[in-house]
Amino acid sequence: MISEQGSTILQEPEEAVLGPTGRPLTEFPEPPALSSHGPARVIAMVNQKGGVGKTTSTINLGAALAEAGRRVLLVDFDPQGALSAGLGANPHELEMTVYNVLMDRKANIREAILGTGFENIDLLPANIDLSAAEVQLVNEVAREQVLERALRRVSDDYDVILIDCQPSLGLLTVNALTAAHGVIIPLICEFFALRAVALLVETIDKVQDRLNPGLQVDGVLATMYDARTLHSREVIGRLVEAFGDKVFRTVIKRTIKFADATVAAEPITSYAANHAGAEAYRQLARELISRGGAP
Repeated sequence: MISEQGSTILQEPEEAVLGPTGRPLTEFPEPPALSSHGPARVIAMVNQKGGVGKTTSTINLGAALAEAGRRVLLVDFDPQGALSAGLGANPHELEMTVYNVLMDRKANIREAILGTGFENIDLLPANIDLSAAEVQLVNEVAREQVLERALRRVSDDYDVILIDCQPSLGLLTVNALTAAHGVIIPLICEFFALRAVALLVETIDKVQDRLNPGLQVDGVLATMYDARTLHSREVIGRLVEAFGDKVFRTVIKRTIKFADATVAAEPITSYAANHAGAEAYRQLARELISRGGAP
């Protein structure tokens, strides 16, 4: 820029606005419409620590992907059945669940899949019966690949299959990792949650090495973030130090609206469509697609 006196004045570049992860805030583009559907990319939502937002993230990321025109199958792979209940299924009234699909070779997975009432979202439900599968699968041949074989039959019907895993690193979780193309690790912004991640990464590495060489970590998702606390900010800083660009730029902030949506058995994208929490999961869906983690 030239001043009136003819001297050159250098303009300071505008500083990028930093997001909660300490990196510039990024607006991810609206994903393009798909001209066809399938085969699905399978993503396991895994963390052996409970209460980190796995089920909430599975429901709401699935709903945001469905809004973007993706056909989504949500797989409840936790005997507690929270995902199923969170989408309005009564665990005591289910005639067929993922347990039947795993344990009975003649069971038709399509008969177990339920519509949810939300466009583009189907559910493969679970209830307490699934807790018996861990023991019964021990004697099966290729026991780690049972879920993968079942999902293969419906892969062409969907664009994304999200598996909500139980909070453990047992045989069910290994099945999910063996069936998956990618892993998302939801992680609450608390110090003790950080400590558990090393064991999870070790398990993922073993599955990559022995069972599923194509498995990759799609990203680490910071959940229940509270910008008012130094602790939350420090934990995210540690996360970025440890995982770098694997940490999603999208951060899910703590809000009671997620619990309200769960009680209503709806994703937050329909329960409170204009809420910041709904927009955060839409942003996560856009980020996942732009990273190549979903079609």
